Amino acid sequence: MDNKLIFEVKESEVGMKLGEYLRKVASFSGRLIKGAAIQGRIRINGNIVKLNYVLKNKDTIEFDVVKEESQNIEPEKMDIDVVFEDNDIIVVNKSPGMVVHPTKSYQSGTLANGLLYYFKEKGENCIVRLVSRLDMDTSGLIIVAKNQFSHMALARDMQRKDFEKSYYAIVHGNMKDKKGTIDLPIYRDEEAGIRRIIDHRGQKSITHYEVVKSFNNADLVRLTLETGRTHQIRVHLSHLGHPIYGDSLYGENQDEDFINRQALHAYKLAFPHPRTSQITILETDIPDDMKCLIEKISR
Repeated sequence: MDNKLIFEVKESEVGMKLGEYLRKVASFSGRLIKGAAIQGRIRINGNIVKLNYVLKNKDTIEFDVVKEESQNIEPEKMDIDVVFEDNDIIVVNKSPGMVVHPTKSYQSGTLANGLLYYFKEKGENCIVRLVSRLDMDTSGLIIVAKNQFSHMALARDMQRKDFEKSYYAIVHGNMKDKKGTIDLPIYRDEEAGIRRIIDHRGQKSITHYEVVKSFNNADLVRLTLETGRTHQIRVHLSHLGHPIYGDSLYGENQDEDFINRQALHAYKLAFPHPRTSQITILETDIPDDMKCLIEKISR
């Protein structure tokens, strides 16, 4: 497993202090740098050095991304659909009905429990660092960082335009505009529990959408998030009068005969890889229960 990031100091960078180089040139967070320095995981030309070391031409900086760490989550054997994996990240296709991370109500059976078992079986010293999350009943692609460096890099790059999260949803009714952008602020009203509302007090929330296929009083819609608020797609579509099939929180309660969860699937991820900055594009097919729903509404 390649655990080291290697940098060679250029002539224009001579005279910089190591800490400054890692912040400005490598774009590392202060927390990542400080922790690695304390643990002796930064070397120059093979020697452990302090952050105030002054760089010389062609110095070789080695940054070890792996550190000893543990997580208070019980590993559990389960089937995990791995779509992509390397030394830095793992992307999985989450099935509907699975909670991503343990909570008071869900101590076991979560994706994190399964991933810790998966890492242990492979002999990898990784904890589960979630880069993206999905609601329990939303299926699809989730990125998990396998070390602190990749988590820092992905969190930093999430605001970039080439970091894309796209979904398929099946909604009630036919949308008036077949393509558009929903720019409406989402607010959490303490009295409404977990439910979010459209309110001027809320955070700026932007969703781009396009109708892929229309049925009798239903649409298959492709959506791309520009912001990532909790329940964003569900709130936006419901506000437009087109709640997602099976969404009992923001929609109709009479959909059990069609599908037993909200018909929302995170089908595509595009992101700059933390180590190479090359754009990684991953896609997954619509799950079976949503295909069955399309068959039912097509009749």
